[in-house]
Amino acid sequence: MSEKTIITVGKTLFWTSLLSGNICLFGYIFTRNKFFVNGGFLVLQWGFLINLGAIFILITYGIFHNSKLDSCLKSSAIMLMNVPIAIIYIFIGIQLVSTNFLNP
Repeated sequence: MSEKTIITVGKTLFWTSLLSGNICLFGYIFTRNKFFVNGGFLVLQWGFLINLGAIFILITYGIFHNSKLDSCLKSSAIMLMNVPIAIIYIFIGIQLVSTNFLNP
C-alpha cells in the first residue's frame, strides 16, 4: 500500500464519520424526528467499531512495514480528530433530546 493510499483511508473514514454524525444531529434539530436520534446512536456505535478496527489494522501494518509507520500514524491521527467532535455532539444531542422530552 502506498503512503497516499494510507492517508486517503484515514481521510475517507474521517469525513464519512463526520458527515454521518452531522446528518443525524442536524436532521434531528430541523425535524425533531426520533429516527435521527436512533441513527445517531448507530453512527456512534458502528463508527467507533469501524474506526477502532481501522486504526488497529493501520498500526499493525505500520509495525510490520516499518517504512510506512509514519503515514499509518498520520492516518490514525486524522481519524482520531473525530473523537472530540463526537463527544461534543453527544452532549448537544443529550441536551436536545432531554429538553424535547420535557417540552412536548
